Amino acid sequence: MLVFSDTMKAMNEDNVQARFREQDEASTRQRAAILGLPYLDTRGIDETIDLVEDVVSVETMHGRRIVPLRIGGDSQTWQFGVTTQTPQSFLKELSSEYAARAQNVAFSLISTSGYNILMNRYDPPVVVHYDDIEIAKAGDSVTLEKVSETLNSVSSDKVFDYLIEQADKLGASDIHIENQRNGIRIRLRVDGALHAVAELASDRYRVILGALASRANLSTAANEPQSGHLQKEIADSEGSHTLNMRIEMVPTLYGQDAVIRLFNYDESMLNLDRLGIEETERHQIDEVISHPRGMVLMVGPTGSGKSTTLYSMLSALNTPDRKLITLEDPVEYSVSGISQIPVDTTGGQSFADHLRSVLRLDPDVVMVGEIRDSDTARTAIQASITGHLVLSTFHANSTSAAFSRMIDLIGVNPIFSSAIRLVIAQRLVRRLDDASKEAYTPDESTKQWMRDILADLPSHVDTPDIDSCQLWRPVSSETSPFGYSGRIVIMEQMVVNDEIQKYLRGDIQDVHAESIEKTARQQGMVTLQQHGVLAALRGETTLEEVNRVI
Repeated sequence: MLVFSDTMKAMNEDNVQARFREQDEASTRQRAAILGLPYLDTRGIDETIDLVEDVVSVETMHGRRIVPLRIGGDSQTWQFGVTTQTPQSFLKELSSEYAARAQNVAFSLISTSGYNILMNRYDPPVVVHYDDIEIAKAGDSVTLEKVSETLNSVSSDKVFDYLIEQADKLGASDIHIENQRNGIRIRLRVDGALHAVAELASDRYRVILGALASRANLSTAANEPQSGHLQKEIADSEGSHTLNMRIEMVPTLYGQDAVIRLFNYDESMLNLDRLGIEETERHQIDEVISHPRGMVLMVGPTGSGKSTTLYSMLSALNTPDRKLITLEDPVEYSVSGISQIPVDTTGGQSFADHLRSVLRLDPDVVMVGEIRDSDTARTAIQASITGHLVLSTFHANSTSAAFSRMIDLIGVNPIFSSAIRLVIAQRLVRRLDDASKEAYTPDESTKQWMRDILADLPSHVDTPDIDSCQLWRPVSSETSPFGYSGRIVIMEQMVVNDEIQKYLRGDIQDVHAESIEKTARQQGMVTLQQHGVLAALRGETTLEEVNRVI
């Protein structure tokens, strides 16, 4: 499927407009010769010609298709641009009127395109400024109604762009457009939580979905789920940035539902230093990816930041002496210096087939978008033991569950035991707003629960004093209505050392997630839940948020 970016579309539109203008000017030139009028090509000067005010009314200019002109010099002759639609009788009236004042008048034939540009200067279109979208709190029907009214009032040709720009301004990761019996519900996912922002009239559905489908090359009448992709340049205080969007559409009872995933592309953000990874975990990542071979697996649900972390690793490895290739469905971030290959798995292509092909290109580092089957898993692992560093994602809830599932896919195999070097499970939890958060002392049952979770922390982690600890709760403020601001990364990292490799070699028969996790914790692994509780004790998030996500 060929998808044009907004930039390519804009270039095509510019070319079409230039050709149309050329045809318009050629036709006007011929018509001027027939009418015996001087022809004036306003291209290049239509934005710089001096406008003469109060000669004729704006209403007359519109009705008679005429514009007063002053093209340099100190001539006392009044000059007008006229079009092929200007009545000849009006030109005679105007000539007689100026002759009665002993003044000269001259007419030049201009194209309709030139006339429209000049009229936009004489009578600029009214620019409508719409209110920014606000996120309603639970039960806040007034805000919901206000945003709904705004979205319903935005002109049809602007409503889709307005929705995208507002979602980007709010830092939303997803836009959910959902058909319901009596209208359309718009929800935004901000900091990992869904918030209703508007309920729209049904006619807005056709406008928004029509714009979305045409730009992403999708069909509004399809009976099967569809995936698409588009880009948009968003103006901001620093100029502009590119917003990548991944589109998922699925037919429902009342029409097509759509989810737009937003990726605010900024290559400088793809940096391990900016992810807030704890020192021990960061050292483990650096140590593993510094080796020329092996496999790193990222696991976690959709929206947990796996792609951002993998891209940050790729950025750290992206040096002139390495060749990096990615296989993605679809390509979410375009990174200079990396060969990125889109794989349309919905169209019958597979990661395994593409992986076998790209290995012939002698890459140093390969990223596989997702390991979904045993063929891809075996091919990726074979690549990782033959001199390639392989990065990939995998669907599992934890590192131990991922390792157990991987063994199910590839079987117990001593040859593969040294292939997987690091498994990372990741979640994103909302960060408390430091300016408004409120401290409190937890009750005894909560303290005991935290003691149980943190009971077997490895020696390299400082164990907090639960007896005298404090926790924090979110407090609403004008800048953060829900008491949260942004998200932080919670990571569980399993370094696959000799003890873990025994499960893959077949030395240990009890290949279950629970037994693998127990061994990993004995080797110093800190679990997702433990990391979450420690983050709550540091005041970075709340226990409620940790339990919601983890």
